[in-house]
Amino acid sequence: MRLATWNVNSIRARVDRIVDFAVRESIDVLAMQEIKCKAEQFPFEAFHDAGYHVEAHGFSQWNGVAIASREPLADVEHAFPAMPGFDKGRFGPDIPPEARAIGATVGGVRVWSLYVPNGRALGDPHYDYKLEWLAALEEYTRASLAANPELALALVGDFNIAPTDADNGDPAVVVGFSTHVSHPERAAFAALEAAGLSDAVRPFVPTGFTYWDYKRLRFPRNEGMRIDFILGSPAFTNAVAGASIHREERKGEAPSDHVPVVVDLDFADDEDDADRPMIF
Repeated sequence: MRLATWNVNSIRARVDRIVDFAVRESIDVLAMQEIKCKAEQFPFEAFHDAGYHVEAHGFSQWNGVAIASREPLADVEHAFPAMPGFDKGRFGPDIPPEARAIGATVGGVRVWSLYVPNGRALGDPHYDYKLEWLAALEEYTRASLAANPELALALVGDFNIAPTDADNGDPAVVVGFSTHVSHPERAAFAALEAAGLSDAVRPFVPTGFTYWDYKRLRFPRNEGMRIDFILGSPAFTNAVAGASIHREERKGEAPSDHVPVVVDLDFADDEDDADRPMIF
């Protein structure tokens, strides 16, 4: 299975480019974030014509997530347990959640396409919302892996966190003064790893960014950030045979400010395990 994640920054503005990438790179499962449309506005036909099934979740021109797959998607969910919502400075599990998560099972792998709240600024209510959102995600991860330690679980998407100094090359983003690199955000990312996940890409691609601001010539200067991740359970990461960050997709006409992150999975060594995930 070839799995990719991409914050597309408006699916309708870039659908041709995104489908072309998926086909050209032989992507089996593509998780997308910031589709910026209602589910009924998603350009399903372009994906269907290319041989993909799609599940999309969006309410408006903000946020929105989707998963496209060459194989049918099963057990689709639009929120994980206790996922908080945000409305007019208020947040919590009692507020309807935003379109920031979609989960589905494909090829035996439980995939979540996630768009973690940005945080906006230290001290902003959206920053506290971000931390609560991540805490709920951690609890979901712990509970899922405690219930099924052999679960091939992948949390993928735009985490809006640069977990180490090496993941931040933007001089305007300063530890202790900026979101994405604050100590509580980095602790929340570390808590996801402590819950049983690991970065499936870092062992294969130890350097490189996945996001560059459109302003101030950030891309030509390579002043980016690594904030898009594929985090997996042991059953998932043990099957990762390779990974790549597709920096070239930041070039050309009207690119997203993020680029795709890809992993290749091979479960062939587990042929004696009757419960192993399927591949295609």
